[in-house]
Amino acid sequence: MNELVLQGEISSKILTLRSQQVMLDRDLAELYHVETKVLNQAVKRNSKRFPSDFLFQVNDKEKNELVTNCDRFKMLKHSTVNPYVFTEEGIYMLAAVLKSDIAIEVNIEIIRTFKKLREFSKHYNTLAKKIMELERKNDKQFKEIFKKLDNIVQDTQKTDEKIMGFIKPENNYYEGYV
Repeated sequence: MNELVLQGEISSKILTLRSQQVMLDRDLAELYHVETKVLNQAVKRNSKRFPSDFLFQVNDKEKNELVTNCDRFKMLKHSTVNPYVFTEEGIYMLAAVLKSDIAIEVNIEIIRTFKKLREFSKHYNTLAKKIMELERKNDKQFKEIFKKLDNIVQDTQKTDEKIMGFIKPENNYYEGYV
């Protein structure tokens, strides 16, 4: 199994619901090469291993949002049962429930993918903070620049007002030409 391909496939299936990174039961079943029904049955047989912070069922509003925003969830539109989603901890617990070689390999790659996402998130947050600092510093500088430009424009307008119109020379050289 190619690690990079699998990690790319896994990361594309990680969603954010209820402010948590989760994966849908059908996506996990596909990765584990089992039917969604089989995966959910295994979870139900081991329900004590899956408290509500490990596994929850999406509500109708969340399901409609998924269907609306992601083409790959169109088949959920007419489904009578809302899908279950597994948090990162719930996915780790699946390793204890699903014991096939494929499930073991996939779970290892899922753990690695979540780890990489956390590392990326740390770097992203650091970068976001630096950008905000730069914006704050530059904002002060831009305000000063705009203030100086406004002063220059105002000074130019005052100068233009003084020069505007015709100036009649004192010695009347041009009287006959006007």
